[in-house]
Amino acid sequence: MIIATSGHIDHGKTLLVKALTGIDTDRLPEEKNRGISIDLGYAYHKLDDEKVLGFVDVPGHEKFVRNMLAGVTGIDYALLVIAADDGPMPQTEEHLSILDLLGVSKGAVAITKIDRVEPKRIDEVIKLTEILLDGTSLEGAEIFPVSAISRLGLNELWTHLKDLEMGFDNDRRKGNFRLAIDRRFTVPGAGLVVTGNVFSGKVQIGDKLTLSPAGTEARVRGIHAQNFNADIGEFGQRCALNITGPDLQKVTIHRGDWLLDEKLHAPTRRFDTRIKLLKSELRSLKHWTPVHLHIGTIDVNARVALLGGKEISPGNSGYVQMVLDKPISTLHGDCLILRDQSARRTIAGGKVIDPFAPTRGRSKPERLATIAALEVGKPEASITSLLKTSSEDINLSKFTLNRNMKIEDTIKLCSNIEIVVSEVEKEHWGFNINRWKSYSENILKILERRHREKPDEPGLAENNLRLGLSPKPSLPLFNAIISLLAADNKILVANKKLRLPGHQARFSAQDKKLWFQIRQHMEEEFRKPLSLHELAIIIGIAANKLIAFMRRAAGLGFVIQVARNRYLLPEAVKELATIVEDLAIEDNITPAEFRNQSKIGRNMAIEILEFFDKSGLTKRDGNSRKLIKPAKEIFGS
Repeated sequence: MIIATSGHIDHGKTLLVKALTGIDTDRLPEEKNRGISIDLGYAYHKLDDEKVLGFVDVPGHEKFVRNMLAGVTGIDYALLVIAADDGPMPQTEEHLSILDLLGVSKGAVAITKIDRVEPKRIDEVIKLTEILLDGTSLEGAEIFPVSAISRLGLNELWTHLKDLEMGFDNDRRKGNFRLAIDRRFTVPGAGLVVTGNVFSGKVQIGDKLTLSPAGTEARVRGIHAQNFNADIGEFGQRCALNITGPDLQKVTIHRGDWLLDEKLHAPTRRFDTRIKLLKSELRSLKHWTPVHLHIGTIDVNARVALLGGKEISPGNSGYVQMVLDKPISTLHGDCLILRDQSARRTIAGGKVIDPFAPTRGRSKPERLATIAALEVGKPEASITSLLKTSSEDINLSKFTLNRNMKIEDTIKLCSNIEIVVSEVEKEHWGFNINRWKSYSENILKILERRHREKPDEPGLAENNLRLGLSPKPSLPLFNAIISLLAADNKILVANKKLRLPGHQARFSAQDKKLWFQIRQHMEEEFRKPLSLHELAIIIGIAANKLIAFMRRAAGLGFVIQVARNRYLLPEAVKELATIVEDLAIEDNITPAEFRNQSKIGRNMAIEILEFFDKSGLTKRDGNSRKLIKPAKEIFGS
């Protein structure tokens, strides 16, 4: 559990942490000389093999609020420190305001330096503190009078914090690795080192990570966690990572960058959030107000785009879209603080809701409903809310990324929800079950009506069928339904056309007679497509008439054109595609291997493979090919 000590300058935060842990968090020479904390200080106390109390001592001087913001945006518990002799001071109020804006509701207050004052003064400061906490996220928090010098009251405070840690659990332990970089430097003999707080997950020596938002690859060579060499760095720890990579350079790494699992690399220049404007602000927040945005360790210029209403009045909150001057990495739940354009005062704060915010339609009612559903804390409840309030399909892959989860965990929690989960184009989607059923039934009805009205047609083009549905379904929803209907043999897919299993397009009597002859010859050769000129001579028909007929036959789905003036039966194409799939299991597909397995000539093998490339089954890579999609997905049943 990470505890942030915050409060006014010289109220004893650093001394209190040292009294509790034995560690002096003032480590910079300038801090020692001036007697104040400038940068973040860290101290850790191990309770058992798994439980560790981590303290972030944030600077209290008003000039160092930027560092203070970096310290409190990843915490689990706040310890507000107020000196008994001074009582609440300006930075006490600003730090409390920041904690309130970030929604930090778990915390306590330490009244320090009680050895310097009379008991009456302690009671006065406690009453002033209770008044200060009223109406904030820390209202009703426990107050502990203590002295770091005489150690009076420390046992009670320590027992309180220890009991909290022993019962503490956090979902961020289960997420993918994220470290917010606050420093980078080189160490002779070791190389490049970055330091920061681990916001989630864990990392091991040898792991491959991504520097975000740049997207540079990095590998972990060494880990220094909580001031000791370690094999693993994990959530809640202060870590220094020795990293290497072909494109890594010290000058390209900045404070505010993230070192994270490659799956989480998704930079954004806009995100949706709910922000609360401080009561102390004299003016309402207007649309497109310029601000300084703080998330993690970054400070970036941004604009506030209001998503409903013309302003946010002091003390109130509202949905906004943050539009940034440069891309950053952020995820759902990341705490943020806004300071005014001159960065002199804190004005608002909140938490990230959706880093994948759209550029258009951001203020439409349906989008606001989606934001409200995404704001719901628990993932399962959020997905349930999305299904009820949003007309959009749920991109579960993006939802999983946004929540820093694993896709298998997302799919597992969906088993408790009335939702259809399907994989489309390597992304997992969730669909409203009623909408799914309605579209599925309508697709079958449309095909049945089409076959009845136009029995000579082989089927209906996929896109025409989708456009014929009202309202028009999203492409992921339509493709997912078609895939399942085909898998259940309720529809057949061939040449991008759909038909019911019982439907067979009809030839004229004359065409039937010709087709009988052609099919016999095609079945005899099967995998070897005859040229139409050869076939015309065999049958005794003019070449131009045969070409016109085969085009009609292809339109009806009886044959598939695989090369110029060469056709195969659909069954033959499926068999050849199966050979390609089998070869791809072992290795990439080469023309020689395909020729040997298919028993067709080299030139014909190359033509067939080129046909598979155009169809999207394979992709050429030098002199070999890779399988891109399953044959069933391309050619249907």
